[in-house]
Amino acid sequence: MPKTSTKKYIYALGRRKSSVATVKLFNGKDESLVNTKVFEKYFPTGRHIQSVLKPFVITDTVGKFYFEAKIVGGGKTGQSQALQLAISRALDKKDSQNFHSLLKKEKLLTVDSRVRQRRMIGTGGKSRRQKQSPKR
Repeated sequence: MPKTSTKKYIYALGRRKSSVATVKLFNGKDESLVNTKVFEKYFPTGRHIQSVLKPFVITDTVGKFYFEAKIVGGGKTGQSQALQLAISRALDKKDSQNFHSLLKKEKLLTVDSRVRQRRMIGTGGKSRRQKQSPKR
């Protein structure tokens, strides 16, 4: 059963590659959830956890907020980066005067719009490969 809350929250959205993360940021100390799973269990590797928690570390708000996130599409790296952007945007909405310059300086509010290059017709199933030209 998903845990839904009637508390006040700040909503934000983040995208990266083909991942879309929506976040509800709550005040207080509780368990952070990603797709109804505990945050640390959803991202098992340390680098993904470190990446997601970076906005809290920079703004010195570790333990003051928790979040519920829904992430769709992509792999773990794209999902963690989309979640990082969503959390940064939510913190910016919460206290723009204090947090905006800190987050902007660390480039956490910048959207990384790079996506995978699609495969081209006539390239043997690859995106950049070309047909071999004859030698003579």
